[in-house]
Amino acid sequence: MTERVQVLVVGAGLGGLTASLFLAREGVEVLTVERHPGTSVHPRAAGQSWRTMELFHWAGIDREVLAASPRASGGMRITVATSLAGHVLHRIVEDGSEFDVSASTTLPAGTAGQDVVEPILLAHAEKAGARVRFRTELVELTQDDDGVTAALRHRDSGEETVVRAEYVVAADGGRSGIRRRLGIGTTGPDALGHCLGVVFDADLGDRVKPGLADLFYLQHPDFSAALVNTDVPDRYVFAPDYHPDRGESPADFPHDRLVAMIRAATDLPGLEPEIVWTGPWEIAARLAEKFSAGRVFLAGDAAKVTPPTGGMGGNTAVGDGADIAWKLAAVLRGEAGPALLDTYEAERKPIARMIIDASLHNMKQRMHPDLDVSGLTKAEDPLGIQLGFRYRSTAVLPEGPDDGERVEDVHAPTGRPGFRAPVLGSTLDLIGQSWVLLCAADDTRWRPAAADIAAELGVRLDCHVVGGDAFASRYGLSAGGASLVRPDGIVAWRSRQPAEDPAGELWRVLTAVLSR
Repeated sequence: MTERVQVLVVGAGLGGLTASLFLAREGVEVLTVERHPGTSVHPRAAGQSWRTMELFHWAGIDREVLAASPRASGGMRITVATSLAGHVLHRIVEDGSEFDVSASTTLPAGTAGQDVVEPILLAHAEKAGARVRFRTELVELTQDDDGVTAALRHRDSGEETVVRAEYVVAADGGRSGIRRRLGIGTTGPDALGHCLGVVFDADLGDRVKPGLADLFYLQHPDFSAALVNTDVPDRYVFAPDYHPDRGESPADFPHDRLVAMIRAATDLPGLEPEIVWTGPWEIAARLAEKFSAGRVFLAGDAAKVTPPTGGMGGNTAVGDGADIAWKLAAVLRGEAGPALLDTYEAERKPIARMIIDASLHNMKQRMHPDLDVSGLTKAEDPLGIQLGFRYRSTAVLPEGPDDGERVEDVHAPTGRPGFRAPVLGSTLDLIGQSWVLLCAADDTRWRPAAADIAAELGVRLDCHVVGGDAFASRYGLSAGGASLVRPDGIVAWRSRQPAEDPAGELWRVLTAVLSR
């Protein structure tokens, strides 16, 4: 018997669970399968950018994510040093107060680890109606013009089931089996380095600053490593490099050697760390040549793998999941034409490229000074990458010629189409749930036009009048102007001045950006 769903999500990591949550909130029938027995037990991919917290706010989980991380209120410190009490080579971030993004958002960033965020995503996805099955792997996938057929196998019982879905979101990790089945290649260095992830418990005293996310990149005379605290008191992650090209393997790092390295890293020769978990992982920088094939869409690490330097991999996975979710929901509801799904790659792939290159620049600065970054695009401002990024696609109607900018100054957001709608206190809860028309003044013309066009096109379109000079200035509007914001908080179009025919303008714009 074939089970039928609208969307099958393969992979229950950050990207897959985000897609599942946003799809379920939109009323989409979604089944999520994951080959592992549960969510991540490792706090890797820690930290939530302001953009991620924006998405989490609209999903109703931002406060829970913040509460899950006691470090969130304290900010972040990032240090390059020889050891925790040794010579400081470079202080990248002092305490996080350097990050003033108040002109772009009113939300804080988060510091929670993947091990606490994924259970929150899972619980809310299931509450919204998503079905999630662990210990279940995809063993076969075929597609045709009408949908995708997937064969699934329970890893314990061996029982196989067949699922017929209209679309598939492949969030099955950096070694994505689905990507390989689709014949989608990757570009970029496959292995820039190899690390051991070592989770240990110990009292490090004043070596690590309490109450904040304290990250060290260690250039010790005997090894290179990263060390960071976690949301569990007195629990840390230590990640030393190892070198297969020199004949090294994880087996060369027994318990006693790891203890000695942790003692050297912390400058605590008598420390007795309790090692909770170890596992190898690869530092790579891979970008999928395509983000989709037919009715299957790659998300998270299946679409790109980025070095951990910068903390942008997990945040990008969340962004991928939220982006494909609202677009699939719009198509499945009949609000948008199928061509809207082409904007997923058009918008997300350039973001992935920018983040990979920025992470590689960070890797050179923080860990491997000899890394060749000559062939990369320039390292954009980290705040710009997170809050000032730009989308170019048919779901955005630009103003004038393209200036080529990839990011804008987050201290002076412009409200231009393709960029995030600046989040002021008055707009945070007006956007993020549907298409929204924000008006700089109530001229009695936009509101009835929006209601008529929404009913005619069958599109959820809310209209709000937002007063005040701050709003008009941030959104680049004069009195009587209006800004059309997508469900993901991106400005799709704006009329800086009052329109002569508001209904005609909205008809033209919505049919264009929704590929109708």
